[in-house]
Amino acid sequence: MKRELLSVLVGAALAVAPAAVLAQAKQDAPKAGAKAAASVKLSDGKVKIGVLTDLSGLYSDLSGAGAVLAVKMAIEDFQAMEKGKSFPIELVSADHQNKGDVASNKAREWFERDQVDMITDLVTTSTALAVMPVAKEKNRITIVNGAASTPITGKQCTDTNVHYTYDTYALAHGTGKAVVKQGGDTWFFITADYAFGQSLEQETTKVVLASGGKVLGSVRHPFPGTDFSSFLLKAQASGAKVIGLANAGTDTTNAIKQAAEFGITPKQSLAGLLMFITDVHSLGLKATQGMYLTEGFYWDFNDETRAWSKRFFEKQKRMPTMAQAGDYSSTMHYLKAVKAAGTDEAQAVMKKMKETPVNDFFAKNAKIREDGRLVHDFYLLQVKKPEESKYPWDYYHVRQVIPASEAVTPVAESECPLLKK
Repeated sequence: MKRELLSVLVGAALAVAPAAVLAQAKQDAPKAGAKAAASVKLSDGKVKIGVLTDLSGLYSDLSGAGAVLAVKMAIEDFQAMEKGKSFPIELVSADHQNKGDVASNKAREWFERDQVDMITDLVTTSTALAVMPVAKEKNRITIVNGAASTPITGKQCTDTNVHYTYDTYALAHGTGKAVVKQGGDTWFFITADYAFGQSLEQETTKVVLASGGKVLGSVRHPFPGTDFSSFLLKAQASGAKVIGLANAGTDTTNAIKQAAEFGITPKQSLAGLLMFITDVHSLGLKATQGMYLTEGFYWDFNDETRAWSKRFFEKQKRMPTMAQAGDYSSTMHYLKAVKAAGTDEAQAVMKKMKETPVNDFFAKNAKIREDGRLVHDFYLLQVKKPEESKYPWDYYHVRQVIPASEAVTPVAESECPLLKK
């Protein structure tokens, strides 16, 4: 398992300095940390954040090393804003291999042995749902940015978890509605056979039917998958106008490539129900042009999103996905809440996180609901034709800003016990 330890301490390191100056800096750093710790009561003298993500598998492009970088940037920016008065912050990261048992074991180790205060990213629903109850048991915080299933803030919600970036409800209500409106009124689903894929298919089915469309069938593929030929042929035989891809990462990109190879497209349309900008970049505009998708963040939306994304690009050499942007924004929100609460104790910090609106490049006037869902706007996007793209990573038309009130599961429909109190 890959594991990287990144320590970020108060103060800036001197690149070149006389030995005496370096020695003095070493003596002063603990004093500065002690002063900061005096104003914020920390359980072990520092705040420790763990990024538990996919560093080597099919979701590593959309999350992975970019998620670790985004959290590191948030820590550095928070410390810069505090002008040397920040409390000590440490970052650790690990590869959960998209396996729930690996994720829960690592989380327990981090909480019990390493005194980690918050775990973030958690790409894949299986890992998020495995780690959340461990965090609840240990009174620590989880912030989900990579996983999407609605049970995260539904039946399996916890009062120490935040579902920050996106979920299957938002994806379905964005892309599903748009495709039916454009005439794609008969659907066949190719679905990843685990909680995320099933949730995405179920949510999109509801939207298709409510919009006057029909679902002609579905098939589930192993997770992860490589050969989609048999599933695509079943979708082709159904005669559905739209083949809904209820999967993500390389599962989605492989299915799109193979659909073109078998001549299924453009006779039938594909709906990538969860696609990231890294997927479009990998496939190219020629293969993805015209496709609709729903995202919680787009790097080229306005001056604020561009400014942050260009900083990320300088280090990562690719534009951020919505999950990576969410990792930064949620980590910054968490650190501000620790400062405001004056402690790293989970319940006190979570109270501040829910009381304080999110106002940054990622979201405006957004608030975390009692079930842990960040209520924010989404974007219905359409992939540009190659000739419409004017500069690198200029991939989308923003067809609609979906208001938060329409993009998030209504309280009345939620199955989270925290909303029933």
